[in-house]
Amino acid sequence: MNSIDVAVIGAGPAGLASATRCREFGLDVMLFDEQPTPGGQIYRGITRSPLADPALLGDDYWQGGPLVEAFAMSGAIHVPAATVWSLTANADGFALGVAAGPSGARTARIVQSRAVIVATGAIERPFPISGWTLPGVMTAGGAQILLKASGVVPQGRTVLAGCGPLLWLLAWQYLRAGVVVDALLDTTPRGRMVHALRHAVDFARSPYFAKGRAMVREVRRHVRVIEHVNALAIEGDTAARAVRYAVGGRSSTVVVDQVLLHQGVVPDVNLAQAAGCTLAWNSLQASFAPMVDAWGGSDVAGLYVAGDGAGIAGALAAPPRGRLAALSVANALGRISHVLRDTMARHDRAELAVSMRGRTFLDTLFRPADAFRLPTGPTLVCRCEEIDAQTIVELARQGCAGPNQMKAFTRCGMGPCQGRFCGLTVTELIAREQHREPGDVGHYRLRFPVKPITLAELAAMPTNPEAVQAVERP
Repeated sequence: MNSIDVAVIGAGPAGLASATRCREFGLDVMLFDEQPTPGGQIYRGITRSPLADPALLGDDYWQGGPLVEAFAMSGAIHVPAATVWSLTANADGFALGVAAGPSGARTARIVQSRAVIVATGAIERPFPISGWTLPGVMTAGGAQILLKASGVVPQGRTVLAGCGPLLWLLAWQYLRAGVVVDALLDTTPRGRMVHALRHAVDFARSPYFAKGRAMVREVRRHVRVIEHVNALAIEGDTAARAVRYAVGGRSSTVVVDQVLLHQGVVPDVNLAQAAGCTLAWNSLQASFAPMVDAWGGSDVAGLYVAGDGAGIAGALAAPPRGRLAALSVANALGRISHVLRDTMARHDRAELAVSMRGRTFLDTLFRPADAFRLPTGPTLVCRCEEIDAQTIVELARQGCAGPNQMKAFTRCGMGPCQGRFCGLTVTELIAREQHREPGDVGHYRLRFPVKPITLAELAAMPTNPEAVQAVERP
């Protein structure tokens, strides 16, 4: 049977590192990624940045350069503009349904692989508040992608709202790009720092402490920062025109042309879960993640999850997590012994331990407030199918058992995003209304295709066993 040894899904830092390490052991590797160039979201556009000033994005951004260069020299096959929409275990490993190629000329194929490393990274957490779907409102991550990939920055009155390191990083990058940020509305709850300080010693010893402190100080010097915002709503008819916010019992309004929202990131679990990986609820990070061992191995034999897709740990933790998964794959496929695997893993585990310092501090400090995770009334939860919070709450009161039954009742989670942007909100709304734990309520049960594909792509899929087993080389 024609088959590759390892399929890596996602060209972020974890995927690049794992593919490169697998090639060091002579494994046949294909790396599939939806973007035209490697780097993932964190290093988006790094191979052809449009920015004249390379210092604008900060030194951390350019740390992705060596990862991309090592991957390019490794001999791994890079398949860009590729959507992996199915991943099914079989007797010989896994069959991957892949649609690849430029828009309008995409081709479909089945790729057979002995092992798979899923490195799909993270997605931004939903921020379901009144007006969040208006034109002129987007996520901070989306805005940063425009900056990295196209050199596009906002014009006019700009407000950033939410919490988390990315929000402060974007404000800092905008200042360097000459963008006037009218306000940063910080939704970190009052008193949260007191809880986080219990973990401050580790954070002070982390790679993030000095850089983060300098960044926050610079932003505070040039941007009006309003802390402990506990209510937010975006107002406007056909587009965002103002942000109404409250601190304590006092409400205020700021006029805007665009609003950038962010309250952290969560693992992108759709592909791993659809492939059969068991998910577990992480209470501190308020999100689901696949259950994996110390090597990234899931409860599906031969399927590994690396990087933020296995739990949010940050860009510095992603490469060692990817390399650890690659070591386990090489051992499982007979390229190295257990002894050599464990010996080579020591450096990666030490690097991972350093990068994980302070993680609990950040997770505690920036855990989004309930008010911004659990919407009420007519606020939209499922943007694709236009299902609001009130509908979900009413069905939960009537005994709707979980998100899968909610999907059957309302089509919530059945749109193009396949529940990526409403799943957590639906689960937590049901849990709150029924006084249950989100882990007990569960996640959407996902089936393939996990990403939208066209009828033409489906029709072109091979149907006979010989064609299904074949590997098409790009």
